[in-house]
Amino acid sequence: MSHLSRQLFWKLCLVIATGVVALFYLIDQITSETEEGMSLLAQADRDTITQWGQHAEQLYLAGDIEQLEQWLAELKQQEDTYVSVVDFEVEHIAGDATRATYYDGYNMGRSVDWKIHLYFAENPTMEVPFKDKQASFLIQLPERMRPGGYWRYVELTLQVIVPTILLILLTIFLYRYIMKPLAQLQKATRNFSRGQLDVSARELMGQRRDEFGDLATSFDQMAERISEQIISQRQLIADMSHELRTPLTRLDIALEQLKQEFVSENSQRIERESQHIRKLVEDSLALAWLENERPELQQESMELVDLIDVITTDARYEYPDREITTELPDSVVLHNTSHRAAGQAIENILRNALRYTPAGGVVQIKLVCDKQQAVLDILDQGPGVPEELLSAIFKPFFRVDKSRERAGNSFGLGLSLAQRQLTAIGASVVATNHSFGGLQMRMTFPIAKGL
Repeated sequence: MSHLSRQLFWKLCLVIATGVVALFYLIDQITSETEEGMSLLAQADRDTITQWGQHAEQLYLAGDIEQLEQWLAELKQQEDTYVSVVDFEVEHIAGDATRATYYDGYNMGRSVDWKIHLYFAENPTMEVPFKDKQASFLIQLPERMRPGGYWRYVELTLQVIVPTILLILLTIFLYRYIMKPLAQLQKATRNFSRGQLDVSARELMGQRRDEFGDLATSFDQMAERISEQIISQRQLIADMSHELRTPLTRLDIALEQLKQEFVSENSQRIERESQHIRKLVEDSLALAWLENERPELQQESMELVDLIDVITTDARYEYPDREITTELPDSVVLHNTSHRAAGQAIENILRNALRYTPAGGVVQIKLVCDKQQAVLDILDQGPGVPEELLSAIFKPFFRVDKSRERAGNSFGLGLSLAQRQLTAIGASVVATNHSFGGLQMRMTFPIAKGL
């Protein structure tokens, strides 16, 4: 971190610090205002208590104490609370005489305009002073008039739920702020992996000058170096293709002229070796193209059963001393695939099975399918492959042992090329040893449209 600008660090510190301070301040303000608003008596309740006080004052001033007592008893029973009318006077006992201004305005209860403490369990005593200020109407606030009935829930909302929501919003903001450049970098990485070598993460991120900007610059530098290497390899492959095919063409012409003059075992051998070299060159170039470009060859639909029939017919002609049995449905149509890539892959795997199946042996081909995929199994009667090497047989020029060294025209590229071709059309291939001996190659093809 010492080599970075730390701008992102300070931005996050500023956002978090500002957000937390603002959160506490906002919650405190909202809580205070809400509590104050809920602490006041409703206007209707204030008017009711004031009217009670005025009625008590009328009875008191009329001197009808008995009627006042009866009315207070009825009110007490009605509201189920304490109610009283009291008078008071200040009597000087000792010391300086007390001026009226010292005690004027002091009350025995709370004014109806005052706030009610929401945290106290007991209801307060409310006072309505008479006009002569020598007596007052006192009543313990009836329960039905107490404000803040939902204060506990409001307090929980303000102190827990609202802060949680605000923190979640702050987290979402920070998450998006951080994930946006990461998503842009991921997009650049994905495009680069798909072969878009001129991708630039710095352009996607704009003018950022923080750690993400530095990361984008480093990515672009890495991508540029890798692009140069890939372009150099492509040029090398193109040059090799030209340099190898030219002498092979000349060799073929020379062989044709030689065959016209005389036929010998040596000329036939030279012809076979020339064909082997040509196939090696073609397979190597195809494999290099699939490895470097990683194309997605999913542009057409095809009939898989018909393709297998054509391939097996050619294979029976080439290997008349091996038997090929097939178990195929009437029709299987693959969508978003490549006829050429699928055909070459199946042909390579079938020829590999025939090559290692002894004369008189049987190669089995089974195709089953459902609505989503088709599974093609090719089983040979060869020596099989050690379990630990099953995944390695798809490597270029891989040899298991002498029993699977070059036979016929194999150069160790057939299975590797087949795997890459199947991958390019969204299919896969897995090798396993069959329980009855031999190697089983299972190819899985997707069927559904819109892959």
